[in-house]
Amino acid sequence: MNKRVYYPKTTVQQRLHLFKVWEKTGDVEQACTAARVSRSTFYYWKDRFVTHGDAGLSEERQLLAPANILPEAIAEEIVSMKKRNPTWGKWQIAREISDRHPERLTMSPNTVRRVLTAAGLWW
Repeated sequence: MNKRVYYPKTTVQQRLHLFKVWEKTGDVEQACTAARVSRSTFYYWKDRFVTHGDAGLSEERQLLAPANILPEAIAEEIVSMKKRNPTWGKWQIAREISDRHPERLTMSPNTVRRVLTAAGLWW
């Protein structure tokens, strides 16, 4: 049975070293060994490095937009839809919003509930 190796959270310096070695050698395995990180760590950070360079290797929250931020216009649409149709629940409103805004893929019924709770329209 193979024993798993534990890799603690990487530092910015490790990530910088990882990609410097990778750029120099072109070898992922050699870069991972030199930086003492796993291959999955390499691939986790690779897109950010390719897109943003060394700045992309800083803390991840700086580069990622919050996924749960709902545009204000859609939140207002949810509230007005509930006011116009007081018998509709979160599922019906979520389906209607998803149909009207296909670019958002889908609207979660729990997102609808969160918006309606903040507006004082959910019990």
